[in-house]
Amino acid sequence: MLLNTQTKKQVIENFSHNKSDTGSVEVQSAILTLQINNLIEHLKNHKKDHSSRRGLLILVGKRRRLLNYLKSFSLSRYEDLIKKLDIRK
Repeated sequence: MLLNTQTKKQVIENFSHNKSDTGSVEVQSAILTLQINNLIEHLKNHKKDHSSRRGLLILVGKRRRLLNYLKSFSLSRYEDLIKKLDIRK
């Protein structure tokens, strides 16, 4: 379920603004989205894993807060990120 470093580096390259950008809202949201997708796949097989379900809800809340911040800060960047991540909103 954990992301390996190669996958994380690739996500950072795709969503960063410059070479050393690892903490922008876009990068954080993209990493959270990958973790959320991995947990969703895990929960499809393990339906009674309630601790992972709680972790999923926590990650979804973190991503939601980041996206709300980005939406209030820059609507165009928010809309671009939503399209790139293919998130319904």
